[in-house]
Amino acid sequence: MKNTHIAFPLSTFALALLAGCGGGSGASLLELDAKAAEAACADMVTKSGLPATTLTTRYVADGTRRPGTLTSGDYLGGHCVVTGSRDARTGTDGKPYAIGFELSLPDRWNGRFLYLGGGGNDGTLRDTSLSSSISIGTPSPLGQGYAVVSADAGHQGTSASFGADPQARIDHAYNAHDKTAQSAKALIAWRYGQAPNYSYFSGCSGGGRQGMMFSQRFPSYFDGITAGAPAMRVSSGATVAAMWNNRKFNDIAPLGADGKPVLSQALSNGDLNLVANAVLAACDAGDGAVDGLVQNTRACSFDPAVLQCTGAKNDSCISAAQVGALKAVFGGPKNTAGQALYAGQPWDPGIRDSGWRAWTLGTSTTATPNSRYITLMLDALRNEFFTPADPTFDALAFNFDTDPARMEAFSTVYDTYRDTQLAAYKARGGKLLFIHGMADPIFSAKDTVDYYERLAASNGGIAATQGFARNFLVPGMAHCSGGPATDTYDSLQAMVDWVEKGVAPDTIAARASATNAYFPNRTRPLCAYPKFAKYKGTGNIEDAANFSCEAS
Repeated sequence: MKNTHIAFPLSTFALALLAGCGGGSGASLLELDAKAAEAACADMVTKSGLPATTLTTRYVADGTRRPGTLTSGDYLGGHCVVTGSRDARTGTDGKPYAIGFELSLPDRWNGRFLYLGGGGNDGTLRDTSLSSSISIGTPSPLGQGYAVVSADAGHQGTSASFGADPQARIDHAYNAHDKTAQSAKALIAWRYGQAPNYSYFSGCSGGGRQGMMFSQRFPSYFDGITAGAPAMRVSSGATVAAMWNNRKFNDIAPLGADGKPVLSQALSNGDLNLVANAVLAACDAGDGAVDGLVQNTRACSFDPAVLQCTGAKNDSCISAAQVGALKAVFGGPKNTAGQALYAGQPWDPGIRDSGWRAWTLGTSTTATPNSRYITLMLDALRNEFFTPADPTFDALAFNFDTDPARMEAFSTVYDTYRDTQLAAYKARGGKLLFIHGMADPIFSAKDTVDYYERLAASNGGIAATQGFARNFLVPGMAHCSGGPATDTYDSLQAMVDWVEKGVAPDTIAARASATNAYFPNRTRPLCAYPKFAKYKGTGNIEDAANFSCEAS
């Protein structure tokens, strides 16, 4: 890699036009003198020339420890942190709005740009010294020399109340991300005197949806996009499922002292462990190793009726009502005509993990639930997904025949499951990685598999589609991370190798952390769908070297 020393960045905004969307001929290192870099960081506020934008900057000296870390490897090089606010306005609801972003510009730049996706209702800026939530095994990209940006998606604060303003809805769907990408590339060009050689996006959940949105609406912006647990049908599918699941579990929940259902007690932790163990008994050996993971996901078939009590409920069985609720939830929501409204969930032993409970049942011991279906998804449904908004809507009143239609208008703007061609992104050479945990209780891995198979059907089959898009399933993993899973991996480097070296990822090396409660330090290969990690028959089952990717 050639070293290029720049004493001071160019200061004309015209140079920012070089920051057009697309790749270059290769990454090169640009290294700025520390004093000049600090001065340039301050100068950016008045000299970078971004229109309708207010900037503040702070310079972080070389050797500063990354926030929340302890080891010597977590020190960062010198960099400029730029906080921007673009297109400030007053909404129709009388509230102030702006498109906020944080961009970190390292003194030693490797020529790459990374956009970190958001999540939830957005409204906050992710720490740009960290890695993506779907690539937690990636060492700090900023520390590696990437220029890194995050966005708040056009509103401030994590409540979905911004949905009262029509422009805020559009900003959240796509406009704020378009403007953030443009602003970041313009500032990069001003700072370093050239556009990024390569541009990448990585995000999970809502961030995964944002990645898919870029591949469809702005296909020239990124060379590689990683879409983890993509919320591609959040308004028209996953939120419907959240209301369905909440209803089914609430219907069987025992009553508290006030005579009202206590949602968290619909299934005890002991009940969830029974289900997890029964799933393992049915499906664990399908990958050749009895190891607490269901790798051969396509071959897994399970019926919770095997656990139904023949008499009174006790610790070794579950009730008929619990069996019925589980079947309904894992089967997916339907209207009264029996029409499927969203994919069901795959059976996976990750159902025993606290991450699964946090979304579906919560931990509240009162009739006021704290599951994320209620604290997050109901908020979004009421304020943004319904058109018009319905801020006092009762989750238990959701009508599965009529209420999905109230979400369709926003779905056409926000959801990203309809385009199964990706013709422009494919034509410009863009690469796309999907990664999804099999125990994700909000965005179903089945839905991502369905999209990928539809994408393949539109592009000449899976073999042809793997030339630009690949799908990786993570057994046991909850939403974006966690669970009985090897959930730690470097998907960003896998993408860089694919884009810059032409090395398509057949596997991604993954491990469980040293603190994983189920199998600390275990390693496994993540396999490109439709293959799965199969035990070779000999050797330590904790070691990825004893597994190979095979077709089911």
